[in-house]
Amino acid sequence: MKIKELQYNIVAHNRIFKKYERMHIEIFNSIEQTRLRNCLKRAINDIKSISQEKISLDYGCGSGNLTNHLLGLGMRVVSADVSDNFLNLMKMKFKDSNKSEILKINGNDLSSINDGSFDLVAAYSVLHHVPDYLHILNEFIRVVKPGGIIYIDHERSEDFWKKTLVYMNFLKLSGATSFFNKNNLKKYLKPLNYMHGIRRLFDCRYQSEGDIHVWPDDHIEWTRIEDVFSSQGCEIVLKENYLLYKKYPLEIYEVFKNKCNDCCLMIARKK
Repeated sequence: MKIKELQYNIVAHNRIFKKYERMHIEIFNSIEQTRLRNCLKRAINDIKSISQEKISLDYGCGSGNLTNHLLGLGMRVVSADVSDNFLNLMKMKFKDSNKSEILKINGNDLSSINDGSFDLVAAYSVLHHVPDYLHILNEFIRVVKPGGIIYIDHERSEDFWKKTLVYMNFLKLSGATSFFNKNNLKKYLKPLNYMHGIRRLFDCRYQSEGDIHVWPDDHIEWTRIEDVFSSQGCEIVLKENYLLYKKYPLEIYEVFKNKCNDCCLMIARKK
């Protein structure tokens, strides 16, 4: 099963690498990008490892979202992914940087990386693609230096799965659940979406981008992530739930952003 899931992830992301950023307005908008950069800056400031030059691993780098921010914040970055097309994109995007390199990973572990190689290991919107996300979390801890930081971001919070009344009210008022929402209408105008629908008739858990842990009975559990950090002697520096901005009406988003949430960030430091 793990081999099948990983292979599909590779195929799916090799297919969409050119249009990935256009597909994900919930990531590539100014509000989310500002939040992300500020959080990464906080994480870098929390690094206590002793190194002449700080080096980070962008695990599941995709189109280079984290890599771009980390380079801009002065880090040396190893961009790692299972997709050759995304890695080739990294070569092109950051070819003029002398602080950027790429690494092909297998999606199961980090066996090609020595213990204590990085000052920061970061994963953004990645864990739900990893078959055994708790095992890869242990690998993050292994390859980070003592005093180094593990940064996990953009995975669904528990409030999202609980579907709280406040959150559901927010979605309704923002128009996110309306058939006439612009983004919802776009889905009905794309023939490929109907093909995905047909595939779901035969596999109810089919996801076009290879998502795995995105179901009420199988999702990223932050309590289990905290348990891994605790068992490995890591200190939780920051845990923060936030409401992801998906180009909602800004006035409604501003009212609800401190009342409900649907994503989570966790920063931990290895002792």
